[in-house]
Amino acid sequence: MEGFEGANIGEGVLDLSRLNLNNLSLDRVSEKRRKDTKQLYVCYNRISLLSDSICLFSNLEFLDISNNTLSVICEDITRLAKLKTLVAKNNRLNEFSLPKDFGSLQLEVLNLSGNRFEEMPMQCLQMQQLQSLSLGGNRLKSIPAEIDNLTSLELLYLGGNQITSIPAELANLPYLSYLVLCDNRIQSVPPQLNRLHSLRSLSLHNNLLTYLPREILSLVHLQELSLRGNPLVVRFIKDMLYDPPSLLELAGRTIKSRNLLYSHQDLPTHLVNYLDMSSKCPNPKCAGVYFDSCIRHIKFVDFCGKYRLPLMHYLCSPECTSPCSSNPQSDADSDDDNSVPADRLQRVLLG
Repeated sequence: MEGFEGANIGEGVLDLSRLNLNNLSLDRVSEKRRKDTKQLYVCYNRISLLSDSICLFSNLEFLDISNNTLSVICEDITRLAKLKTLVAKNNRLNEFSLPKDFGSLQLEVLNLSGNRFEEMPMQCLQMQQLQSLSLGGNRLKSIPAEIDNLTSLELLYLGGNQITSIPAELANLPYLSYLVLCDNRIQSVPPQLNRLHSLRSLSLHNNLLTYLPREILSLVHLQELSLRGNPLVVRFIKDMLYDPPSLLELAGRTIKSRNLLYSHQDLPTHLVNYLDMSSKCPNPKCAGVYFDSCIRHIKFVDFCGKYRLPLMHYLCSPECTSPCSSNPQSDADSDDDNSVPADRLQRVLLG
């Protein structure tokens, strides 16, 4: 253990990496060294069990236990009251490996990439101080709706999983700036993501996307959008799906299109609420509205003067002759061609 004493590579730093260790008896480190250590590295060993003596490092702020063979993280880690960063990449951890009270840690950075998680641990979703969460290269199939509990989150890395959809609740993260969802099986992007007003980088490459919601244009701080390896690069939706409008919708359209006045004195509350939920047809040459019945349509929009991306529109009817054609060359005369300034999106990566 004297070798451990000599592994201090800087003030407050103890590095025990690459020592071919099978176990870690940290209680043999001197009391002064334990008290002074703020950063502890035990990565690239063969440790299968983290010793309970980890709790003796009462002032520890940073712990890296990556590249071992850990399948369980001990309960005593929850006694590290000052711990802000935990890096546990490339181990054998799964959703049953974390202690019950793991969520009580006041972590700001948590990296569990390269493990065996099939579900996002619920303990992680209790960490409201968390600013960076990485679970890339696991076996996740979904993102839980409770992700919106992480109200301080700035970076979410979920690349290299088996995720098929993005929950709308993800849009409730006010400070999210970097969202990495590449190398999954995602087929669509919810339009609610336009509420991610802090988003700067969105990585969606190597998924199954055939279009993007037009609302993505309102992400005013977005600087990088990665889309390579998606079907939208080479093809787009051609099928139009349309459910005929109900009598309620037809009546509502008539009231809205003719600007007829209505109030709570005239109509029941639920009908007033219904009328207030109308959506204007995005075709500038159409004055129509719709409620529940609309037709999906693709419009190609110029990004940075170089790429034309297929964005999803909803038109009020199949008869709505729109410049929003699925022909990428037919938008030249569009009155609704909201091009994105080149200084807005610095990089659109398609290939």
